[in-house]
Amino acid sequence: MGDNKEENKNSNNEKTEEIKELGALSAFDGKHRIYCLTIIGEIEGHNVLPEQSKTTKYEHVIPQLVAIEESEEIEGLLVILNTVGGDVEAGLALAELISGMKKPTVSFVLGGGHSIGVPLAVAAKRSYIAPSATMTVHPVRTNGLVIGVPQMMNHFARMQSRITDFVVRNSDITAERFTQLMMNTEELVTDVGSVLTGEAAVKEGLINEVGSLSTVIEGLYGLIDENTAAK
Repeated sequence: MGDNKEENKNSNNEKTEEIKELGALSAFDGKHRIYCLTIIGEIEGHNVLPEQSKTTKYEHVIPQLVAIEESEEIEGLLVILNTVGGDVEAGLALAELISGMKKPTVSFVLGGGHSIGVPLAVAAKRSYIAPSATMTVHPVRTNGLVIGVPQMMNHFARMQSRITDFVVRNSDITAERFTQLMMNTEELVTDVGSVLTGEAAVKEGLINEVGSLSTVIEGLYGLIDENTAAK
């Protein structure tokens, strides 16, 4: 009996450390063995953000995604998003990895899935959003010095095209409608773009369903069951 208590204590300590270090958790106590990955705060790319900023480091998430895809124990991935956006290249890279996974994947926008968080939300095989959550759709932006030459404008246009193409490929929204939302000048005071509530995101075809945590987990279990039956 004492050995079992010690094993449970060690297991709980390991899970606590996993959450603290990686913002993730392997959950093997339910119907299926799933991995919960959180993408929160600002997505950090090639530049290190200030220490007081809450960040998700893409160089930490990339090997996690590879390990999840290769794992024989993990049956599905749950990605929980509450992000203001961040580095476009890093965010799009993570979205491409998630969309290319064979394992069942589900995303859940909780709080906010803004900017480059939009491609990350639609990258999963099925996407959910909390009723109180929002998603901000706007064009690619940058901080700091910008050289006002045609080459730079073309660079931004090509980058925006990559994001739009990804979103359209992985959701039910059209490129024309996504561009309309992105270039809306009547909603944001100091910017262009649109803020979509949970129901609006579903209505626009970006997200599959409004739901809660229990809905999301049941949805992932359903995808896992379908995946198992197809083998």
